[in-house]
Formats: sequence, C-alpha cells, structure tokens
Amino acid sequence: MQLRACIAKIHRATVTEADLNYVGSITIDADLLDLSGMRPYQYVNITSLANGTFWQTYVVAGKRGSGQVCLNGPPAHHFRPGDKIIVLAEALVRPAEFEHLDPIIVIVESDDNLKTRVIRHGDVAHG
Repeated sequence: MQLRACIAKIHRATVTEADLNYVGSITIDADLLDLSGMRPYQYVNITSLANGTFWQTYVVAGKRGSGQVCLNGPPAHHFRPGDKIIVLAEALVRPAEFEHLDPIIVIVESDDNLKTRVIRHGDVAHG
C-alpha cells in the first residue's frame, strides 16, 4: 500500500502572472523549485489564500532569479497577480516511510518571491 504525502511546500508565494492562453501548468522560478526540491513536470496542489481555490497541475521551471509564479491556462480564471498561494508537492510513500518524512517548507517573505527561508516541517512549533 502507498499513501499520498506532502513532501514539500512553497508557503505564501505571490502570483506574478496569470496566462489564460498558455497550455496549462504553473510556472515557478527555478530557484524556488531548487529550494523546495520540486521538479519540473511534478504534480502539485495549489491553494489560493485570497479565495480558497484549490487546483492541481504540473510544474514548469521558470527563469532562475525571476521570482516568477504564473498560473497558466484554466487556473488563470481563479488566481490573479498579487494573490498569495501555497504550493504543495506530494508523493506516494509506503507507511514505513512516514517515520522519516520531514517535508521541506520554503517560506516566501517578499512579494517578489525572491526573499525566502527554508525550514523542515518538523521544525514548525505546534502550539
């Protein structure tokens, strides 16, 4: 048996573009992908803090150092430039792997998506 698990998170990124005419996906600055461990073409879940929209699509690497976070295709109807989002990457893992699971969290600290800090989920205080 395998279970879906969160393996990485980009927290409070700012949408920089929404391109309805692109084929689909989310374009994310390659530096943010490197920090999070997310990979091009990996499926991710995206949640809007502005309106609660939840979307699933795949990642395309954007220009390194650009701060780009662009929702492409149909999600451009739901995510607008300036919206804060959370991007969650998941993987299928065996139950035994949960013991060692400690997802990476990239906390975005600026509206241009260039200032970040990286923590592990195990470092998050609970209470």
